[in-house]
Order: sequence, then structure tokens, then C-alpha cells
Amino acid sequence: MSVKKSSPYRDILSFQDRMNRLFEETLLDASNPGRPGQWMPHVDIFEDDGSVTLKVELPGVKREDVVLDVTDRVLTISGRKVIEHENSSESFHVMERRFGSFQRSFTLPEDVSIEGIEARYEAGILEVVLPKTQSASVRKVPIIVG
Repeated sequence: MSVKKSSPYRDILSFQDRMNRLFEETLLDASNPGRPGQWMPHVDIFEDDGSVTLKVELPGVKREDVVLDVTDRVLTISGRKVIEHENSSESFHVMERRFGSFQRSFTLPEDVSIEGIEARYEAGILEVVLPKTQSASVRKVPIIVG
């Protein structure tokens, strides 16, 4: 049995090489996410004292092609963006827009009221408002000395 000496310098270079490969793969995936016929819409999530709000970009998607579902505190937004071809003899030179099915899922926080969820769709933006439940009020308890 042979003993290999460990070199901290070699370990650091190996780690750096693995991280570089990870970032390169991530950048490649960002430019071409999913498989053909699938895409992932961009989402902004923000909150205030009364609610959590999701804004989902769905350009070119009809409202009737979007499904909003909550199961076991998981909100799922799914649907389909239909490709627009008027002439089957078209020959594309560049096709950068995404078409096909999409799905995004989000685990809801415990303080969100599932029954009060509201959704609006306008100008290619789906806005989902998740109202927070009234949480128990916070009370500071004085500490008595002695």
C-alpha cells in the first residue's frame, strides 16, 4: 500500500478547477435552459407586512394557457406557450424566443393564507398575491431581578 502525500496547494488548485467548471456549466445552462419545447419564466418575489407577492413574466402566453395550483403548501404555476407558425414552409434563420411548456413551483411559508390567494394577469405579467395570516402579537416579557 502506497501513501500519497497531500499538498494543500494541489488541493486548492483542484478545488479552484472544480469551481471553474461549475461556473462554466451554470453559464451554459443559463443561455439554454431546459430541454427543447420547455422553458422557465422569470419570477420576482417580494413581501411587505401583509403579503408575499410573485410576479411572473409570461410574454406571449394567453391567460387561458396558465394554470395556478396549490397542493400541500406548494404553489405551482404551469402552462404552455404555443409557437406561432402561419406558414409551414418558413425557414428560420434565428429563433431565440422560447416556446412549449413551463412549470415553476414554490413552497409557501407557514404564515401565508392559502384561502386568500389572489391572481391577476395583465400584459404578460402574472401577479400572485399571497396574504399573510394574522400572527400572534409579540409581547416583551420583563425580567425581574432577584
